[in-house]
Amino acid sequence: METPNALGIIAGSGAYPLLLADAARKAGVQRIVAAAFTGETNPQLAAKVDQLEWMRVGQLARLCSFFRGAKISHAIMAGQIAPKNLFDLRPDWKALLLIARLKRRNAESIFGAIADELEGSGIALLPAFTFLESEMASAGLMAGRPLSRREESDVEFGFAIAKEISRLNIGQTVVVRSGTVLAVEAFEGTNEAIRRGAALGQKGAVVVKVAKPNQDLRFDIPVIGRETIAIAAAAHVRVVAVNANRTLLLEREAFLAAAVAANVSILGR
Repeated sequence: METPNALGIIAGSGAYPLLLADAARKAGVQRIVAAAFTGETNPQLAAKVDQLEWMRVGQLARLCSFFRGAKISHAIMAGQIAPKNLFDLRPDWKALLLIARLKRRNAESIFGAIADELEGSGIALLPAFTFLESEMASAGLMAGRPLSRREESDVEFGFAIAKEISRLNIGQTVVVRSGTVLAVEAFEGTNEAIRRGAALGQKGAVVVKVAKPNQDLRFDIPVIGRETIAIAAAAHVRVVAVNANRTLLLEREAFLAAAVAANVSILGR
């Protein structure tokens, strides 16, 4: 893909939007504007972009208008929206019409419909890992000690379960130990699922996070960062396994170094 001259960032929470802005600059993007969400987006993003506008989650008409006014034709969704804010959603007229048309109202269908609305406004939504390809997980052991036989078995078991729950749009993460499912991610997110599962499994649990089958890579790709490692280590998790080439490791080198320091093995499959 030819590097666009201008880029819009739909900025959720965490470090992801900031890292994306830096990577886009390095790739040669001349002008970056960001749609920021109250209670979600890190205010430090303002220092990394040329223009930033704050809005509420659900203001789809304002989002489209902002990007059109800034002459944006390419955008990327980066970062998550907290579940509590999704329940407190106050959609504008455009978002209400969009939601009313949906037969199923899950993250995949909603984000897909938003992508279609943006496309209809002349704004192409790029894959979420654009400009961050070097941060993607690779196959094999990326950090930490080799796995034991029990851990290898748990990884295989965990992938089988995680693929099924992701297919059903329940979640993308499971926590397992010795062939037993300790936790399945639901609406609370990966980190809370890890805390919940590891509390049951005591020491030595294995975490597996997968992409959905036929995942739309424009949004909601699996992402893990150093916060996840800190939570896993505190919960005595010893292995985190992810889909190779389909999972974004935020600040990859620092992430892997943190995993080694915490004695957590990172595996890509």
